[in-house]
Amino acid sequence: MVLEAIKKRQSVRSYQDKEIPEEILQQILEAGRLAPSACNNQPWKFIVVRDKKLREKLVAACKNQKFVGEAPVIIVGCATAPSYLMGSGEYSYPIDLAIALDHMSLEAAALGLGTCWIGAFYQDRVKEILGIPEGVKVVALMTLGYPKNLGPKSGRRPWSEIVDYDRYSS
Repeated sequence: MVLEAIKKRQSVRSYQDKEIPEEILQQILEAGRLAPSACNNQPWKFIVVRDKKLREKLVAACKNQKFVGEAPVIIVGCATAPSYLMGSGEYSYPIDLAIALDHMSLEAAALGLGTCWIGAFYQDRVKEILGIPEGVKVVALMTLGYPKNLGPKSGRRPWSEIVDYDRYSS
């Protein structure tokens, strides 16, 4: 069942002018809330942007990607503890937020909605528009809505190029 959602999910850049029912939105947010994180700290906050004027302001903050303002919902993933280092020496926040947002995108796909990860944005502008305090880092934005036009799915590299067993090989 999860693999079905994974196969179905694709980046959507065209949305219907249709609101998302509250119970469906809550189900998608619950998928993110249940995501694992380093030390189970859940060092995140998700801002659900539904206000049309705010969504339009976010278009410019997202380097003028027009579809950002067309989606009925934008979920902004914020790291509340961006200085936490895992034992590996890597910061946990980009990993933690990626897992949570991915859980949401897969739940959305399973429910017939589309999403698109937004990594092209101006951190300072997004923070200003949404009143995000200093010390909190915006990691990614994700549009959410009912797809209008689905383009072809992007191809994936073959297993032979991305999987090794036991040791790294060239």
